[in-house]
Amino acid sequence: MSRLLIIGASGFIGRFVTATFASEDYTVRAAVRDPSTASHHDGVEVVQCADFEQTAVDWRPLVEGVNTIIHLAGLAHTRGGSDALYDRINRRATAELVAAAAKAGVKRFVFVSSVRAQIGASTDHVLIESDPALPTDAYGRSKLAAEASVRAAGIPFTILRPVLVYGPGVKGNFSWLMRTASTPMPLPVKSFTNRRSLLGINNLLSALRFVLASPATIGETYLVADPGEAPTLAEIVAALRRAKNRPPRLLPMPPRYIEILLSVLQKHELWEIIGGNLQVDPAKLIAAGWQPVHSSLVGLTMLAHDDASGVSSRFRSSMPPNTPTPKT
Repeated sequence: MSRLLIIGASGFIGRFVTATFASEDYTVRAAVRDPSTASHHDGVEVVQCADFEQTAVDWRPLVEGVNTIIHLAGLAHTRGGSDALYDRINRRATAELVAAAAKAGVKRFVFVSSVRAQIGASTDHVLIESDPALPTDAYGRSKLAAEASVRAAGIPFTILRPVLVYGPGVKGNFSWLMRTASTPMPLPVKSFTNRRSLLGINNLLSALRFVLASPATIGETYLVADPGEAPTLAEIVAALRRAKNRPPRLLPMPPRYIEILLSVLQKHELWEIIGGNLQVDPAKLIAAGWQPVHSSLVGLTMLAHDDASGVSSRFRSSMPPNTPTPKT
């Protein structure tokens, strides 16, 4: 049985990762900053992890006795974070963790980084792994530096660079977009033709399961996104509304006007994720053998059909049933 340590187990993604691997052939240790916020599952050992911002973390007790680590924790892409803060939480803590893991003889280390380690908020072409890494902000730079620490540690690793992840309980700008789409009011997004790659939590979970089961992914870095053509903002809103048996009610309006409105509302980051093109091709991971669960429009429809508690089981249960589980 594989002994798995999940760093960041109480976050939006971490809760799904913990529940998924706890239900399979894993002994799971879930590391969280505040144990009271952790979701408890049978057989999961919840352990407290020091605040990355306040102090250097003694990783030795956490990595002892495990042979696989999934590292999810870090400072998210938010406004106001300094370069030093991002570096301390995202780069330094990762470097200390992977060094401790290598010393402890951990056999697999999966680092969930971000597409922002490779590019800014938008790009004028479909992004692939061989494109140069050109992060544009402190968050992206800290993630890229963390990746370098993982590669240099001398441990069997896989790095995933996901795009924006959606699923039950998603927060932040995507949650705001969902709430807006759930209203009956017409929305002036019909003129948005830019495309943004998304990643359903089901597809991220299946990617994690795949790379852990696939020795060929060791030493590789993969962009991760839903398969197929990335949706436009109009397609996203229409899918969310049709899933609730509502007409799309989309109106034409120059996107520039929406940018000005969101600027007035201080939703600058929201404009970043809806106003520019960011298409990612996950062909490298698919060619390695990954089988995504659904496209973005199907995943968004699933998300809109039910509330978070009703969808959670559907999202997890729709994962491929025969994905192999590593025996390490």
